[in-house]
Amino acid sequence: MPLELIPHVHRAAHRIGLYIGRFADAEVTQGEAHILAHLRAEGDSTIAQLHKAFAHKRSTLTSILDRMAERGWISREADSRDRRTFRVRLTRQGAKVASRIYAHLEKLERSVLRGLSEAEARVFREVLERLEDKAEGKS
Repeated sequence: MPLELIPHVHRAAHRIGLYIGRFADAEVTQGEAHILAHLRAEGDSTIAQLHKAFAHKRSTLTSILDRMAERGWISREADSRDRRTFRVRLTRQGAKVASRIYAHLEKLERSVLRGLSEAEARVFREVLERLEDKAEGKS
């Protein structure tokens, strides 16, 4: 039986990265773009929350965050309630980059959802969530 779903998901993820590259004037990588968009949507996040959201290896996530901090897009500060935990937040410059990226990703998502009914969009999300869970080893 040929693969019917995985190749499409893989190509879509790759093409989203290329899409980001076409408009990202600040040479934003796909990983950086998704973290910026996440911080724009969710606000300050702990490193553990980012790890859970993106499933990067911790060393990979640290490298991405290091580059973003060097560019002045994020700051990492000890959490006031737990000094062992660091909160990642957008800087003013990072918020500008994140807003541009978020607007483009929102436009792309709207253009896809525009052609779907609410029921189709719900099923699509459910299939993607199921794929994520299965790939993560959840039953």
